[in-house]
Amino acid sequence: MKQLADGVWLLSGFPPNAINVYLVEDVLVDAGTRHARRRILRQLRGRRVAALALTHVHPDHQGSSNEVCAALSIPFWVPERDAAAAENPALIAKTSPDHFLPRLAMRHWVGPGRRVDRVLREGDEVAGFRVLDAPGHSPGQVAYWRESDRVLVLGDVLNNLNVMTGIPGLHEPPWFLTTDPAENRRSARRLLPLEPRLVLFGHGGPLRDTRKFVDFVEALPA
Repeated sequence: MKQLADGVWLLSGFPPNAINVYLVEDVLVDAGTRHARRRILRQLRGRRVAALALTHVHPDHQGSSNEVCAALSIPFWVPERDAAAAENPALIAKTSPDHFLPRLAMRHWVGPGRRVDRVLREGDEVAGFRVLDAPGHSPGQVAYWRESDRVLVLGDVLNNLNVMTGIPGLHEPPWFLTTDPAENRRSARRLLPLEPRLVLFGHGGPLRDTRKFVDFVEALPA
């Protein structure tokens, strides 16, 4: 586990930065695929964890949520518009593009549903971060923003690697994994004025270059 900012850690995974899971103070953010349970629980051993909060409900983020919550006896927090799919993952497919890769993810990565203990809405506080609606990649995706040191946990609004090749660099999430690419761009532009000092992605390494983030979002197609 690597500390990235005050109270913010990135759990290790293989390949590194392929599917990220964070510990923010005492809240776990995202839960990888259903195969990530052991590596997540191993790294959390001896640490106090109070809840699991998702950025969004896709199979590579909700996969181990049921098992992790059960093992640690912690509540499950999910963005409002993704909550139904978190409880019934069959609904994930209904908002996914008709493409073979989302179907593969549903077959091999999705985990069991779990009752949502807290629905997250715009403006809620999670471990010192503010919840910001950022839909598009999924219907209910959120980002987490800490204004004091300008840390942004972005989910999959943007990726900092090509998810098909693993090559680092800023990208929009692929259209075939995104519910509404145009809305996702609007969410990225909405986050632009924050000018974060540290951006943490669902896929890809951390970005500490504010100008690079700003320039990329400004150049997105209308």
